[in-house]
Amino acid sequence: MRMSVSYANWVAASRKGWVVLVLVRKIRGFSLTETTDVFLAASTATTSTSLVGSSYVSSGTSHGLFSVASSSDEGTSPHGQILPYPNLRVFTFAELRAATKGFKQDMVLGEGGFGKVFKGWLEERPPLKSTVIAVKKLNCDGTQGFQEWMAEVNFLGRLSHPNLVKLLGYCGEERELLLVYEFMQKGSLENHLFGRGAIVQPLPWPIRMKIAIGAARGLAFLHTSEKHVIYRDFKASNILLDGSYNAKISDFGLAKIGPSESQSHITTRVMGTQGYAAPEYMATGHLYVKSDVYGFGVVLLEMLTGLRALDQNRPEGKENLADWLKPYLSDQKKLKRHMDSKLQGKYPFQTVYQLAQLASYCLASEQKLRPSMKEVVETLESLEAYSGERQVDQMARNPHRSPMAAAVTKTPPRQEERYPLPLPSPSPPHQRQITAVAHRYAVPPAK
Repeated sequence: MRMSVSYANWVAASRKGWVVLVLVRKIRGFSLTETTDVFLAASTATTSTSLVGSSYVSSGTSHGLFSVASSSDEGTSPHGQILPYPNLRVFTFAELRAATKGFKQDMVLGEGGFGKVFKGWLEERPPLKSTVIAVKKLNCDGTQGFQEWMAEVNFLGRLSHPNLVKLLGYCGEERELLLVYEFMQKGSLENHLFGRGAIVQPLPWPIRMKIAIGAARGLAFLHTSEKHVIYRDFKASNILLDGSYNAKISDFGLAKIGPSESQSHITTRVMGTQGYAAPEYMATGHLYVKSDVYGFGVVLLEMLTGLRALDQNRPEGKENLADWLKPYLSDQKKLKRHMDSKLQGKYPFQTVYQLAQLASYCLASEQKLRPSMKEVVETLESLEAYSGERQVDQMARNPHRSPMAAAVTKTPPRQEERYPLPLPSPSPPHQRQITAVAHRYAVPPAK
């Protein structure tokens, strides 16, 4: 369902049983000319919202954006869950101003078109310790900031998954629009790949694989939810890392509910980030679930090469990373030549080569030829498992291995160690997975 309503009509709709997930009576000065089902959803039961202290309280049953696919028990299910209603704290502007020390410049974590993100501390009553938070203060020029703020509340307020950043609450006083998130200690993937200075350390290969798998799981969860959420802005700067380098997708300001079963796509105004956005979306405004898969393929290329998706300072014809390097991904020599120099050659090349083939499939010019994110996750997990098995196997073969390494492998000397005869190697699981994806999408596997 798509609607175009004014602010007044939107408030009137909320009084007739529509689900409105924030206290709109406090927000003035906005004229909504493009409101979609991201912001409003039909309800089979009247839902009321109220503030009690600094808590969000909801009564009634919502069947709006999503159907309740699982229980709302505290904690995050390892497979993710859709909460029956947003479990968000409503902050006052004074609370967040105090938490960020008056939004001081030296508290800024990052800045984008939406505004600035500040680091803050929530002072809790003893014996509780203060909580570190990230506060996004949105620009309020025009309606775009308001729409993105609403989308974040509606999506992240109900979607719970280990690989989605956790939205703790929000503030909407007068023209001040703020969002409060869990603090991610390691910052963004973009900063680790392209940042400079002694503080930024290069990501070793195992960590890059871990990040790729985590981000893929988050995207797969969105795509396989009942309403097939399309993220629409998948890029390295929107992948945040916690203290253990677990990847979490952030910034749902451009997210959209996907097409119904009778439709293949939705048509919307072209938004997102050049270099990551799928070609069919940029050309027509037609948004498919697999438009996100293209963006994931671009990020894989960035993780392989250490190069930005779009760089106007590169020579002519090389500005767009995907357009430039996609033809080279099946050539092992050229792939090695373009690998990130910060890795210093410390990576299992067979795994890297298969990952490059996966990236190539994700970057298919036709969306129907791209794998689903579920298949991407399965392929990445298979690649990681195979790489780990080879690592353990090499440790077992090393005659100078330490007692700890020997204990880890827990394998007796292999027959080929005693008799160095060539043994046939079975088809590795990652190769079978890649081949299966290639056959399914009629893409010839790389030679």
